[in-house]
Amino acid sequence: MKPTDTGDPAYFHKVVDCQWACPAHTPVPEYIRLIAQRRYTEAFLINWESNVFPGVLGRTCDRPCEPACRRGRVEDKAVAICRLKRVAADYADDVTHLIPKAPEVGNGKRVLLIGAGPASLTVARDLVPLGYDVTLIERTPTGGGLMRFNIPSFRLPDSVLDEEVDRILNMGVKTRFGEEITSMKAVLDEGWDSVFVGTGAPRGKDLKVTGREEAGENIVLGIDFLKSVAFKHIDTIGKRVIVIGGGNTAMDCCRTALRMGAEQVTVTVRSPKADMKASEWEIEDTEREGIPILDNHSPKEFVHENGRLTAVVF
Repeated sequence: MKPTDTGDPAYFHKVVDCQWACPAHTPVPEYIRLIAQRRYTEAFLINWESNVFPGVLGRTCDRPCEPACRRGRVEDKAVAICRLKRVAADYADDVTHLIPKAPEVGNGKRVLLIGAGPASLTVARDLVPLGYDVTLIERTPTGGGLMRFNIPSFRLPDSVLDEEVDRILNMGVKTRFGEEITSMKAVLDEGWDSVFVGTGAPRGKDLKVTGREEAGENIVLGIDFLKSVAFKHIDTIGKRVIVIGGGNTAMDCCRTALRMGAEQVTVTVRSPKADMKASEWEIEDTEREGIPILDNHSPKEFVHENGRLTAVVF
């Protein structure tokens, strides 16, 4: 019999269900054993190798590993894999001296990363130790991308994100923050050996129903709303807020609106509640805060008077 090839991801499909379900195939049993032994730093480094942002994911991951957890076959709940990732991140010692740095002599290759979100940061983390001269361009003043601008701070504190982003930048990445690229030709003319475009998908899906344009001043896309709050472009909100949608972005929007002082916040979903796309725990947190979720409500019209939204017809 041939030796087991643990380098083949299909192996985990047969043996370790949670590791197979994880998109990064993080060795879940290994880091949980280390946490049980209170070896938090080692558990953190195992996570950092495969998922790059353990502190972020320990708070915000959608947890595809947990439905696959075999404990769910005999108990009501799976192992709290996501929160254990946070435990490793929160209780690890200072790992600065354990993080690889750029070698003193590089390989002579220059790489440009466009955007400072999780994709570009991951590329930087992987290339810098190999000797690549990595430069990152980002139009905003800070790194993190949608992790920073679309996840509310009550779910992901800035201090956690800053620590994880800076850990990568301090490996030896050259940064050009506050610079917006308007011409790819001009970028390519700078003579890079390779260019990675990691600008993400920063636009939400609009809702084209009657009255959308006329009442547009009081209607905003969820992603744009969360970004405006993160950038501090807005700090107030109306008394009555309705959030249309059943995904995690909708859950973040309604909970953010509540914290901004809205007196009444309601969520409406087109589908039955059982078919909502939001994570189960996000729905639980929303309802725990007293926000009603009305399912089977399909929006038909935005009612307006003199350009001001007054009602929504479902």
